[in-house]
Amino acid sequence: MNVLFFSIFMVFVVVMLILDLFVFHKKDKVVSVKEAAMWTGIWVGLAMAFAVLVYFFGDWMMPPDAGVTDLKAYRGEMTSEFLAGYFLEESLSIDNIFVMIMIFVSFGIKKEYYHRVLFWGIFGAIVLRFIFIFALGALVTKFSWVLAVFGAVLIYSGVKMFRDKGDEEVDTANHPVVKFASKHFPVTSESHGHDFFHAGKMTPLFLVLLVIEFSDIVFAVDSIPAVFSVTKNPVIVYTSNIFAIMGLRSLFFLLSDVADRFWLLHYGLGVLLTFIGVKMIGGEFFGWHMPTLASLAVILGILVVSIVLSMAIKKPQRA
Repeated sequence: MNVLFFSIFMVFVVVMLILDLFVFHKKDKVVSVKEAAMWTGIWVGLAMAFAVLVYFFGDWMMPPDAGVTDLKAYRGEMTSEFLAGYFLEESLSIDNIFVMIMIFVSFGIKKEYYHRVLFWGIFGAIVLRFIFIFALGALVTKFSWVLAVFGAVLIYSGVKMFRDKGDEEVDTANHPVVKFASKHFPVTSESHGHDFFHAGKMTPLFLVLLVIEFSDIVFAVDSIPAVFSVTKNPVIVYTSNIFAIMGLRSLFFLLSDVADRFWLLHYGLGVLLTFIGVKMIGGEFFGWHMPTLASLAVILGILVVSIVLSMAIKKPQRA
């Protein structure tokens, strides 16, 4: 890994976060669909621009002992892996968006505070994913069979999605994070605007931040190993993850009012997780190999089919 390249990437991420909080969203406000669509387009565009950068300078991500002779082919493969990882993470993030919507609604948080909570939640996710991804990358390099274990976890998660309806409410009083925080730290039951702390006590808004951070950790246990199924390069995994979750906030506001329309997407993601789990186990024990472009086609295909069917088939009403 080129340290200079990675340092520049992290500086870019920090600068974008600073601009986001202190320039574009200084005041608490409800993010409109138009603004969300604009920022979603910007982040997708930045991800595609980064893919172009990888295509021309992908050897920056090359490990010192890679032994690559055909740099053009290597860059092309890195580009395909980045795109596959990005779209896979973005697809799985949609299910996390549905979870976050339920968290906000269940806690009764005002919409003008959504962006502030999501900003700090994603800031925490950037740090935690750095630790998780590079630790898992080192583990996979040493023990390749670890991916098969995560493959089994993904199959379990995929099958579980078919049993879950994806629209269950969050039990705010009995959530493990809320119970732990209430037991070990001073917590106030009263909200104080957008403040996370008041008079030395945690506010309900900070509890929501903790719950969202916890849900992202649970989500990352599925999504990060899934990206490792298309690339073993931790830099590709991390950069594709960061571009996906940096655009997660705008995608949240874009989908929050129409989430119920994509009711089959939850099941489509279950199919996707199961597919990836089988692919990981098959690759480890039976030598199955699927080209990166084919994996990318399957990921996009499942996502598109789920969305189209959700719009074509009316969601059945519960009795």
